[in-house]
Amino acid sequence: MARLADYFVLVAFGPHPRGSGEGQGQILQRFPEKDWEDNPFPQGIELFCQPSGWQLCPERSPPTFFVAVLTDINSERHYCACLTFWEPAEPTQEAASAEDAADGEEELEDGGRMRLSPSAPAPASQLFAPKTLVLVSRLDHTEVFRNSLGLIYTVHVEGLDVSLESVIGNLLTCTIPLAGGSQLDSVEEGARTISLGAGDRQVIQTPLTDSLPVSCCSVALLFRQLGITNVLCLFCAALTEHKILFLSRSYQRLADACRGLLALLFPLRYSFTYVPILPAQLLEVLSTPTPFVIGVHAAFQAETQELLDVIIADLDGGTVTVPECVHIPPLPEPLQSQTHSVLSTVLDPELELADLAFPPPTVPASSLKMQDKELRAVFLRLFAQLLQGYRWCLHIVRIHPEPVIRFHKAAFLGQRGLVEDDFLMKVLEGMAFAGFVSERGVPYRATDLFDELVAHEVARMRADESHPQRVLRHVKELAEQLYKNENPYPAVAMHKVQRPAEASHLRRAPRPFPRLDEGTVQWIVDQAMAKMQGAPPAVRAERRSTVPSGPPMTAILERSSGLHANSARRLEVVRNCISYVFEGKMLEAKKLLPAVLRALKGRAARRCLTQELHLHVQQNRAVLDHQQFDFVVRMMNCCLQDCTSADEHGIAAALLPLVTAFCRKLSPGVTQFAYSCVQEHVVWSTPQFWEAMFYGDVQTHVRALYLEPPEDRPPTQQVGEALAQEEPPSALDVASEQRRLWPTLSRAKQQELVQKEESTVFSQAIHYASRMSYLLLPLDASKSRLLRERAGLGDPESASNSLVTNSMAGSVAESYDTESGFEDAETSDVAGAVVRFINRFVDKVCTESGVTSDHLKGLHVMVPDIVQMHIETLEAVHRESRRLPPIQKQPKLLRPRLLPGEECVLDGLRVYLLPDGREEGAGGSAGGPALLPAEGAVFLTTYRVIFTGMPTDPLVGEQVVVRAFPVAALTKEKRISVQTHVDQFLQDGLQLRACTFQLLRMAFDEEVGSEGAELFRKQLHRLRYPPDIKGTFAFASGATHTPGRPGRAAKDKGPSLRTLSRNLMKNAKRTIGRQHITRKKYSPPSWEHRGQPPAEDQEDEIAVSEEAEPSTLTPSAGLKPADRLTLSSLVERACCRDYQRLGLGTLGSSLSRAKSEPFRVSPVNRMYAICRSYPGLLIVPQSVQDNALQRVSRCYRQNRFPVVCWRSGRSKAVLLRSGGLHGKGVVGLFKAQNAPSPGQSQADSSSLEQEKYLQAVVSAMPRYADASGRNTLSGFSSAHLGSHGKWGSIRVSGRSGGPGVGVDVGSRLAGRDVLGPPQPNGAPPDSGFLRPQRAALYIIGDKAQLKGVRPDPLQQWELVPIEVFEARQVKASFKKLLKACVPGCPAAEPGPASYLRSLEDSEWLTQIHKLLQVSVLVVELLDSGSSVLVSLEDGWDITTQVVSLVQLLSDPFYRTLEGFRLLVEKEWLSFGHRFSHRGAHMLAGQSSGVVPIFLQFLDCVHQVHLQFPMEFEFSQFYLKFLSYHHASRRFRTFLLDSDYERIELGLLYEEKGERRGQQACRSVWEHVDRLSKKTPVFYNYMYAPEDAEVLRPYSNVSNLKVWDFYTEETLAEGPPYDWELARGPPEPPEEERPDSSAPQSRRRVVWPCYDSRPRAQPDAISRLLEELQRLETELGRPPERWKDTWDRVKAAQRLEGRPDGRGTPGSLLASTVPHHRRSLGVYLQEGPAGSTLSLSLDSDQSGGSSASSSRQAARRSTSALYSQFQTAESENRSYEGTLYKKGAFMKPWKARWFVLDKTKHQLRYYDHRVDTECKGVIDLAEVEAVAPGAPTMGAPKTVGEKAFFDVKTTRRVYNFCAQDAASAQQWVDRIQGCLSDA
Repeated sequence: MARLADYFVLVAFGPHPRGSGEGQGQILQRFPEKDWEDNPFPQGIELFCQPSGWQLCPERSPPTFFVAVLTDINSERHYCACLTFWEPAEPTQEAASAEDAADGEEELEDGGRMRLSPSAPAPASQLFAPKTLVLVSRLDHTEVFRNSLGLIYTVHVEGLDVSLESVIGNLLTCTIPLAGGSQLDSVEEGARTISLGAGDRQVIQTPLTDSLPVSCCSVALLFRQLGITNVLCLFCAALTEHKILFLSRSYQRLADACRGLLALLFPLRYSFTYVPILPAQLLEVLSTPTPFVIGVHAAFQAETQELLDVIIADLDGGTVTVPECVHIPPLPEPLQSQTHSVLSTVLDPELELADLAFPPPTVPASSLKMQDKELRAVFLRLFAQLLQGYRWCLHIVRIHPEPVIRFHKAAFLGQRGLVEDDFLMKVLEGMAFAGFVSERGVPYRATDLFDELVAHEVARMRADESHPQRVLRHVKELAEQLYKNENPYPAVAMHKVQRPAEASHLRRAPRPFPRLDEGTVQWIVDQAMAKMQGAPPAVRAERRSTVPSGPPMTAILERSSGLHANSARRLEVVRNCISYVFEGKMLEAKKLLPAVLRALKGRAARRCLTQELHLHVQQNRAVLDHQQFDFVVRMMNCCLQDCTSADEHGIAAALLPLVTAFCRKLSPGVTQFAYSCVQEHVVWSTPQFWEAMFYGDVQTHVRALYLEPPEDRPPTQQVGEALAQEEPPSALDVASEQRRLWPTLSRAKQQELVQKEESTVFSQAIHYASRMSYLLLPLDASKSRLLRERAGLGDPESASNSLVTNSMAGSVAESYDTESGFEDAETSDVAGAVVRFINRFVDKVCTESGVTSDHLKGLHVMVPDIVQMHIETLEAVHRESRRLPPIQKQPKLLRPRLLPGEECVLDGLRVYLLPDGREEGAGGSAGGPALLPAEGAVFLTTYRVIFTGMPTDPLVGEQVVVRAFPVAALTKEKRISVQTHVDQFLQDGLQLRACTFQLLRMAFDEEVGSEGAELFRKQLHRLRYPPDIKGTFAFASGATHTPGRPGRAAKDKGPSLRTLSRNLMKNAKRTIGRQHITRKKYSPPSWEHRGQPPAEDQEDEIAVSEEAEPSTLTPSAGLKPADRLTLSSLVERACCRDYQRLGLGTLGSSLSRAKSEPFRVSPVNRMYAICRSYPGLLIVPQSVQDNALQRVSRCYRQNRFPVVCWRSGRSKAVLLRSGGLHGKGVVGLFKAQNAPSPGQSQADSSSLEQEKYLQAVVSAMPRYADASGRNTLSGFSSAHLGSHGKWGSIRVSGRSGGPGVGVDVGSRLAGRDVLGPPQPNGAPPDSGFLRPQRAALYIIGDKAQLKGVRPDPLQQWELVPIEVFEARQVKASFKKLLKACVPGCPAAEPGPASYLRSLEDSEWLTQIHKLLQVSVLVVELLDSGSSVLVSLEDGWDITTQVVSLVQLLSDPFYRTLEGFRLLVEKEWLSFGHRFSHRGAHMLAGQSSGVVPIFLQFLDCVHQVHLQFPMEFEFSQFYLKFLSYHHASRRFRTFLLDSDYERIELGLLYEEKGERRGQQACRSVWEHVDRLSKKTPVFYNYMYAPEDAEVLRPYSNVSNLKVWDFYTEETLAEGPPYDWELARGPPEPPEEERPDSSAPQSRRRVVWPCYDSRPRAQPDAISRLLEELQRLETELGRPPERWKDTWDRVKAAQRLEGRPDGRGTPGSLLASTVPHHRRSLGVYLQEGPAGSTLSLSLDSDQSGGSSASSSRQAARRSTSALYSQFQTAESENRSYEGTLYKKGAFMKPWKARWFVLDKTKHQLRYYDHRVDTECKGVIDLAEVEAVAPGAPTMGAPKTVGEKAFFDVKTTRRVYNFCAQDAASAQQWVDRIQGCLSDA
């Protein structure tokens, strides 16, 4: 039995001690006055009686009642029922507010009253003071308390004839049965009727089970006030330990809401701060950091506004406010939605019927009390579903003396499939759940409704999920049980309690509440106590039983992942593979292994693997051979790869006994166990994993203690698995039985059992210390891999695994830092770290499991010894294991060949290279087996991304597949999910696309893991976008390979731009003398070009005109010879040499000659002050002063004013280039309305300057003498000009067939739209089509810019508006071209149609057509004698493309190797094409993307090359080579955006100077030169130029071909443009047969897309040259360079060609061939009489008549070819080669071709090898001596001193310089030999 009430207290209003306006509560009386022993009087009741504060009230209020809850220090809750009523305040009480004090204080005795007559009305200022009756109880019977206190108040107010003392005494002595005490066998005991002796009767019903909370109607009220969503939100918040605050104006509502919320949490108990009604004085409690559930009166709402992390529920407003910083995880689906729908059905039963056409008669709604129980039933079901099977995850660690139980959280989450669920994770980690485990985990105790539900009803709940009516029925059944628990006997619930009359509080009080007689009350209490002591004690006899475990757990939501749907087949594969391994069928196992490794991603397959491996362990040991061991370890590693640190599926737990069982013998006495190969997994370093494992094993052993004879099975059951599926009882069953028997055992027996259990735990602790040392100590203990992992470094091959990865690193780090000071800097304290880790584990588990302190100390002593012993064992294993070959995981990684200076950044990451839509690569239409997918590895170097591997298709054989591209060429990187070919399994993938038309579409192997893939992406991004130019490969590689530079190089490498430029024109010998500015590889001779006579008087210096003002430059006449040499070397840049060749910059020292030149070299931009993107020296009209150029430049974008870049040798017309015009330039001038002549224009000075400048250009033209002709086109009638105005529109899109669009530009230009049909294919008509009336200067400008311009007939220039595409259009077009040529995924519809469609959509060929069209237009204008200024965009993209193409088409020199180099250096590099910006080379340019302007130009050159194959000295390969390397960043040539930037970095002039190592080849031209000496790969064998031919290619899209650079691929070696990396053709076999002329048949299969066909099948001429070399070797002649041989053949051809009357530099082929030269074939025909070289020429005559008559190409036999090798003078050429010769006084060194002639006793020299005119002769008869020489001023710097020699004759001394010391010695020997012969 229990007391109903512990204390009765009377609390009244008292003044505040500090005299403030508010009062305070005073306890007037309390009964009993002495504290109960078992229940001390709670402190602070005065505060809780009036939570809003004690205040006087101006009028009488009705009595109020609420129940406050106080929690004491022992977490016991005290229910304080408070009934408050108001009495008139006494004078002392109202003294603070009353003006006139009353007569004084009256003594309050039992019968005393205030002296107010009963009939007199209360005075106006009368105030009322509150007085509270408080009942304190540990039981929660709200209604009984309300009735009891109400009765006391009624007795007082109504003046009933009952003693208040006896009522209160009876109340304090009233006892009621304990809840569920004797299971309430009788109605009398279960429903106790009490009376307080005032004619009342109350029935108290105690709950059947005290563990079930009593809620009355509080839950139903809570739902009414807040609604379903809000209550669910509060429910989740309370479970996940958030702070919850209720607000209401009603105290009782606050109490009910808090009680309701806690009732919903059952079976969990809320264990944090719980204050349903918080007094105002304690509001600061709300800022506590711990979670709470608190109620506060709404009057204090303002005080709660500043709480940032508190969830506020406003009961009166029905809202719940969740702060932004608080995240409440929702219930896991589908439970959230199911709960929501059931709650809505319970709260609104008519919801289901609302839509029925014939609704049934309305169902009577449940009463509020019943609805309350139904709502609670819903939440009870929810908990049963959430926690279903929880008992299977309990570990019983100790049974006696008290049960110690642990919960295996990871196994529970894993098997429920809720590892990722935030809500359940937080609930399981919370305090409430810890209490739940310790309270409900006990195996032998009283059970309640929840235990039954979770054990027996789970299957029913799962079956009912989809049937709402059945769910509702179940809810109602549970609600009935809950209701019955609260009201076991509803029939006897008859109360009879008197109440005061209505409005009794308004009557004048008969008297204040009297002071009670303590003695009387105490006497009544004592009497009752005496009776109780005589009665037998009430024992709470619980009915205890074994708690049912229920069915094993299942996943909360069966996720049928499509990934492992076919798991039965997968499990079969796993079983088969393991049986093959143990049967020794290794080949079979190897075939299955990839499928097994994929299957092991699934949980079922991993579990199957562990079970299968268990079967092969006998007596805890399984000895394997090396191959078996490797296979088993590989599978174990794969199993553990995806285990999280918590091991939620028990896989690591199941493998733990296996890794200590499987082993192999390394040598006698040395055995290696599997654990040494599977250490690198995060799970081993997680303390929680080891604890769960430990407790699981302890449970197994403790269970075995109490079972009768031991089981047949070894006790190796898996953690968290269903431990009780067999017949033997589970550990919990055993524990339950033992707890039942415990009270019956003798003391000695009890002690014995306790000791046995403690010893079991202790022995397991020792065992686990060993196990942990096995898995934590690395095989090589000398290296602290721990620290390496902490530093985030690791072997990329195992990037996803590591010995001590994050979690252990974290836990070990604590001990490092806290216990061992600086020890973490040591690199060898692995042992110490492991010891500390194990010690911490031992401390924790042993303390929790009740191990004695002596045993614990012993363990701490043992652990270091265990670790040390294991380290010693491992040393032997490590030593022996290193002698074994490593585990071959997959095909061996093939390492790629690297360039000098190229370094690996990431070693091979295993990947699969997947097919990407190129049909040949996948076998496809080209035939042959599929090369892709291939299995191998991707390497990341400082220069390239390289894949090397083997095809996965077994039919392909051992072909190596290589695909690579420069890192700098990467344009797009995209993550992809890939279905690989094996088992349709999704993997992480990456697709990398490069602007060199390579694509890597790869899937990472499972061993790489997401971290490895992410690391690869980050490193790739870092290399692709370095922060500055110094980070590029061209710089970084050079830096690493030239360590031996002298110290001054750093200073001299690039003097600042200002210094260099300032000293450029001054007397600065010291600074610039060291700087050799010329590029070295131009020898010999410097400006040789084919078919062009040498410029007259080449010995002249390039000087600068003295015309400029003295302040601008120093006259060159005053320069010393050495300074002039310096100046000449400075200006010998590409552009200056070209200007000299063109006769634009030959400005000698004589003034008269300089003035006669129309153009001059101006150094105005030498400081790069006018235009930073122009070169330092520019060609401008002679008449324009330098100071005017500054003003002219302002009219043009980027200050790029018009400068001359080329002059036609025939028509003397010049080509100028500039940026587009600003509005205020000439365009503005032309737009002026009334400007009869330019002189009257009112434009500003710069416009006038600009006009003067253009006038000067026109004046400089030789044909501009005829002023009367007015060379304009404006004389034509507009009728001739079609619909597009005078110039028509050259549109970007050349597709539309509208009038005038397909018409040739030139014919429209000449106004011949209606006069004659154009040639087919867009070719121009004959060359004389232009009318004689031409403007002297045409300005090609952007149509949009020149809109509205009206030509003025007085101008000598004319504007040609054209539409051009912009850079962004090139970029967009290139993206589409990339996708068309390298699709990325196999096409949906195979065949050429889709490819051609996507090619057309890209509009790339349309842009090529546009460029060629404009270029041909400009060529025509220049050829007809008019000059042209190209002034488009900013002058560095399309302008550069057009002027370069125009020069290429117009001038044959640029079609040679040397000339093309000069053209690129001049127009692209010097004139500032923005290579770095357009190639997005730096981090800053990342957003702008790749815009391949230069590639587009090279494509145009390729199109012209196809149409005129005999006009180019260089081959198509040369163009592809430049296309590849302009984007590769391998060379420095194509880096940076202008000469200014190159000088600033010291690049422009550094290539001279000190001799560089062979490997640091920084310039692409240098590389080409070097390569050309070894192979003729850049040379075009069909080169047979016609003199001064101007090319006019067809430009229509139909005539253009897609460049094979975009589509071809060589998978055998990767791109062929890094020549050093290619393996080259197979070496010719040694000649074993005597008859070398017999035909040799060496067949070889050549695959498209795999082999490089040019390499596999070289052309005829390469073959002939090889043959020649072989013959020379046989004859013992020193082999010559191929170029020398070739040039001799060509020279011979020329000589023998002249008598035929051809008059042209002939070649192997006839020179005059049809205009439309497209297909030329070279083939080698083998016959009995030897090889015949046949060079056939098929001319495509489809286009109309050709410009010149066709001639049949000549064919010659090889014998004729060989006879040409003897030239006319060859018998006189004893020795020949290139030598540098010092000229006469003040003349520079020049490279000449010298011939030593023994016959004529002469040393002759020529300009170049092919030159037939001798330039000078040294007669050997006059030679006195030949001696070593010394270098003089201006001598070549890159040769050694021993390369110089002097020849002394009777007249003078000749200074010579050879290529190197050896050749110098050879020359000296040869000359001396001639002298001695004479």
